[in-house]
Amino acid sequence: QVQLVESGGGLVQAGGSLRLSCAASGRTFSTYAMGWFRQAPGKERELVAAISSGSTTNYADSVKGRFAVSRDNTKNTVYLQMNSLKPEDTAVYYCVAHRYFHMVVAVTYDYRGQGTQVTVSS
Repeated sequence: QVQLVESGGGLVQAGGSLRLSCAASGRTFSTYAMGWFRQAPGKERELVAAISSGSTTNYADSVKGRFAVSRDNTKNTVYLQMNSLKPEDTAVYYCVAHRYFHMVVAVTYDYRGQGTQVTVSS
């Protein structure tokens, strides 16, 4: 069992930055692929970024060059650094975990956090 708790969301102006953190419980964190999904009202859930246990990464085209995902296995934490934020980035962001990287990329998870709201004003 893995429990995920996100933090770091909030309100920011367009062009600004935020860093989301996701603290995970459990001694097997380093073996899981991790990811960030987002869901805006009326829209489907979409992958933002994924990172494998070996730190291979994958990004949605809409965030490439602006967002960066990383993990610190000593702290059981995964991060999402978001720069040059746009109003269309407004959504609830969820931290997710799955045993397999390709499943996270396929927008599938074993575990999910409660979500954190990110709002970007124009």
